[in-house]
Amino acid sequence: MAGRKSRQRVEPSFDGRSGGADFSVAAADRVAGGRGSRKAAKGRPPARRSRGRRSGGGLFGFLRAIVYWTAVLGLWGGIGLAGIVLYYGARMPSATTWAVPERPPNVKILAVDGSTIANRGITGGEAVSLETMSPYIPQAVIAIEDRRFYSHFGIDPLGLARAMITNLTTGRMVQGGSTLTQQLAKNMFLSPERTLERKVQEVLLALWLEQTYTKDQILTMYLNRVFFGSNAYGVEAASRRYFNKPARDVNLGEAALLAGLLKAPSRLSPARDPEAAEERAQVVLGAMQEEGFITEAETKSAMSQPPTRAKSFWSGAENYAADMVMDQLPGLIGTIGEDLVVETTLDLGLEKKAEETLARLLDGEGARLDASQAALVSLDGTGAIRAIVGGGDYATSQFNRAFKAKRQPGSAFKPFVYAAAMEIGRTGASVRNDAPVKIGKWTPENYDQKYRGPVTLATALAQSLNTIAAQLVMEAGPQQVARLARRLGITSELQVNASIALGTSEVSLVELTSAYAPFMNGGFKASPYIIARVTKADGTPVYAADHAHPPRVLDPAVVAGMNRMMAGVLTGGTGRKARLAQWEAAGKTGTTQSFRDALFVGYTSNLTTGIWFGNDDGRSMKKVTGGGLPAVAWHDFMTAAHDGLSPVPLFGLSAVEPVFDGPAPGEGAHAPPDGLPSAAIDAFPGPPMTVEGAIAEGEAEQQTAMPDLVPPADVGETTGATRRTTLYDILTGN
Repeated sequence: MAGRKSRQRVEPSFDGRSGGADFSVAAADRVAGGRGSRKAAKGRPPARRSRGRRSGGGLFGFLRAIVYWTAVLGLWGGIGLAGIVLYYGARMPSATTWAVPERPPNVKILAVDGSTIANRGITGGEAVSLETMSPYIPQAVIAIEDRRFYSHFGIDPLGLARAMITNLTTGRMVQGGSTLTQQLAKNMFLSPERTLERKVQEVLLALWLEQTYTKDQILTMYLNRVFFGSNAYGVEAASRRYFNKPARDVNLGEAALLAGLLKAPSRLSPARDPEAAEERAQVVLGAMQEEGFITEAETKSAMSQPPTRAKSFWSGAENYAADMVMDQLPGLIGTIGEDLVVETTLDLGLEKKAEETLARLLDGEGARLDASQAALVSLDGTGAIRAIVGGGDYATSQFNRAFKAKRQPGSAFKPFVYAAAMEIGRTGASVRNDAPVKIGKWTPENYDQKYRGPVTLATALAQSLNTIAAQLVMEAGPQQVARLARRLGITSELQVNASIALGTSEVSLVELTSAYAPFMNGGFKASPYIIARVTKADGTPVYAADHAHPPRVLDPAVVAGMNRMMAGVLTGGTGRKARLAQWEAAGKTGTTQSFRDALFVGYTSNLTTGIWFGNDDGRSMKKVTGGGLPAVAWHDFMTAAHDGLSPVPLFGLSAVEPVFDGPAPGEGAHAPPDGLPSAAIDAFPGPPMTVEGAIAEGEAEQQTAMPDLVPPADVGETTGATRRTTLYDILTGN
């Protein structure tokens, strides 16, 4: 029985007295007794242990373990992160010394009417407030770069999580988690390298910015400092760079394009890839609509605009003037350490007319005649530069050929020779023999290699005869000619020898043109200048030009005599294509050896303007002379420049005063013939005489004959019909 009892199964009791499962297990152990029974009990897991394992292996237990270990790891991760932050934070300067670095100084350059010509400096544009820029710009930037900008505390956990998920989903970096505040911190304080230390410092600086400045201040700083590609920093620079307008005038589509550039400023620049820039702009427009900044109708309207196309560099001839300002400014005020406003003498209306005139001729006749470049400078009687064009296209070449290039002026230098001769008693009526001349080893020749015999100086200057100029330079002396040229404004080194008569010394177009201005203003020096006034951004004066009392450099009688003679260049000489319909004008043509350079410098009582055509590499043009393209360009520009102004006579001339000088002492008198009409008397340069090869419409002037090493070949052309006539016939039309 005992054996049978030992085999009897005993069920656990849950009657309340047993104390539950614990009691049943203990009773079973006692009933079993013996080794075998204990082995059997041992082989069966205890009910308590079995129950605990069943409950721990379920889903709830798994989730509880995940939460537990996540908390543990999060705690240790937080401790580790805090340690990293403390470590890298300790490597930064004390927060009490942190300060937003000053924005690099900007120089705002204004035209004479107060309109903006350009901004210069590292940023390329002045700082503007949120209120003064187009409202579309901050909206577009927030929509595409940081939608929760006004709600986060400098770091956007939601944005960071979204970026991580997107990057993991796509398998590549397509979104960044940095806020605008973080981007600003990085741009202002940190290097662009991607390291953990830089990222930690970026976060700390972002938190500091948020505690120190308002959201609007942070956004303003960001928009005025961020890089928009093509050397443009800040929205003002970018707006002017890509759209040629200030930031306040940017429309919706343009604002979307600017905001789209922030992702990849160089790659998405409309100057490089307008289609890619437009595609990105449409993404920005979609984001703006999602955020409620614009309506669906506004989105569709903006998307229908053609892609913005921009040149690869700043465009517009006014940028030559802006570059001149930046070249000269340090010499006037020293180091530029803060924002400045520079008021210039430039007239933007004249500047545009000058640019259009040269561009039209270069694209037309210039292309046919192999003239690839041109330059122009126009200034008033004080020397104030009203227009300057340094080349055919600033976007293609920023080299200022009017200001920096030095070229031989050719016959355009002859007025200084004649003025020096007049200072020793010669006049326009003085007669010299146009015949072969030999000075040392140099034998100057006229353009057609022909000689006219006795001619007046007025005729010789009008027809640009080389032999007469060579004679005069020897009479006055090369030293005296050089001194007079320097007195009038030529600053370049001059070759003080006989060849100075034909303009073989190189000068810039600006100094040559300004040296003509004393003929226009009555004999006073006109030092060229473009900076009139400089102030700080708050209006504090820094510099003011003073040209109120220029020195007298020519006697009024000499000025009047030269004006009479140089007026004849336009009325019956090599510069006939430059003649103006209403205004009295005077000037001189110039052409250098083998048609490398062609110039016309002339003036009215209002403006003195010099124009050059040629090629940068010095190659010859196709028979372009100073009386050709330059004279035509001068006529077109000066006609436009004087439109609407009342004509004023040149100094020393009047509607009834004959262009005729009395005889120089001991040189004999020459009176104009009887019966000339008054219009002919105005232009009469001397006595009636036979003229071989009179200048006809479209006929070229002679070129400068180089001395010694340059053979007297390639000295010019005569394209008009050669005929024998008298100057009286030319003037009267007989």
